[in-house]
Amino acid sequence: MNIPNSKNPRVVIIGGGFAGIAISKKLRNKNVQVVLIDKHNYHTFQPLLYQVATGGLEAGSIAYPIRKVIQEYKDFYFRLTTVKEIDTENQKIISEIGDLHYDYLVIATGSKTNYFGNKEIERNSMSMKTIPQSLNIRSLILENFEQAVLIKDETERNALINFVLVGGGPTGVELAGALAEMKRAILQKDYPDLDIDKMQINLIQSSDRILNTMSEKSSIAAEKFLLDLGVKIWKNVRVTNYDGRIISTSTDLTFDSATVIWTAGVQGAKINGLDSKSLVEKADRILVNQYNQVKGYENIFAIGDICSMEIEKYPKGHPMMAQPAIQQGKLLGENLIKLIHKKTMKAFEYNDKGSMATIGRNLAVVDLPHYHFSGIFAWFVWMFVHLFSLIGFKNKAVVFLNWVYNYIWFDREGRLIIRPFKKKSFITFTSDEV
Repeated sequence: MNIPNSKNPRVVIIGGGFAGIAISKKLRNKNVQVVLIDKHNYHTFQPLLYQVATGGLEAGSIAYPIRKVIQEYKDFYFRLTTVKEIDTENQKIISEIGDLHYDYLVIATGSKTNYFGNKEIERNSMSMKTIPQSLNIRSLILENFEQAVLIKDETERNALINFVLVGGGPTGVELAGALAEMKRAILQKDYPDLDIDKMQINLIQSSDRILNTMSEKSSIAAEKFLLDLGVKIWKNVRVTNYDGRIISTSTDLTFDSATVIWTAGVQGAKINGLDSKSLVEKADRILVNQYNQVKGYENIFAIGDICSMEIEKYPKGHPMMAQPAIQQGKLLGENLIKLIHKKTMKAFEYNDKGSMATIGRNLAVVDLPHYHFSGIFAWFVWMFVHLFSLIGFKNKAVVFLNWVYNYIWFDREGRLIIRPFKKKSFITFTSDEV
């Protein structure tokens, strides 16, 4: 990897997400050599991926170059690669560009979409965890409409403009709301030769309420907002299969759709090499103690979505969201310096600042520790928090100006097919159909 030797202990961080960036900032110029590794050269602000997928924002406005974050950090290096394995015995990582020895290793690889072992759903549905995936969704949505105007058969045409979102968490709810606003204000103008009223947005949730990690009050408010926007919500329904055209469920319900977006769950993005006793079965999260040390190792740590700190209040680990990742990253940065200087580390305590979700224009729900509210004020709170959390002044400014423009004109100018997405089509055209 061409990392120079240093008199300082070497800390290797795998992952440039919220957790990885947070600990990197804390280790800035702290007499340690830091090597940050990621398969992308940018940090992604994942809470706004759905806006990229629906044309509200361009990808560059929610991404920030990792090298720009660390460019003034001394003895700090970034390498663009994927780590394939951890050799714990020899204290080194094995990557696609070579091996690297570590004194301390921090795993911050985040999470990936969980299909619960269903390979056919994984093969035929769309996920939204990365910018490329969001761009693929955007292209597929627009390509479906471009294809729909060519179809004479009503059944085939309706399948192209029937969208099914599996998972009623924040991502599914926000995406459903964004699609509903596109239907209401944009698509009917762009495609006057289509009956946009036939477009369906179906949100499927396996439990008895959407946003089930938020308060019941917020869940009820969000459901009302979505229903008012024309979204169809199907609760207590579990998707069992999707062959690229027909969605099968645990009930008698079936859906005929060319586009299924899977937001039903996540699992840890694990790396091979750790003892199996350090992993949570099925969830692929890494067991850590109150200092984020991986079970069975003194110099290996895990933070963010990939880790599971099982305590009384969070028996299955902390929520796989940005705030726990950021807080763990900040504290571990301080604790590593203490550990190097043989001082007592501080145990992690999660400060739950609340959660929120936006449904659409002037519509959002916010849960604070002792207060829950919804509507236009919640929407302004949601916007302020997300703007404040973006990295880089330019990104903040671009996103803000985009939101102002979209609000005034009720438009989404990012609806561009820049990189066509080729999905196996279930429709075969004949010369009579086109």
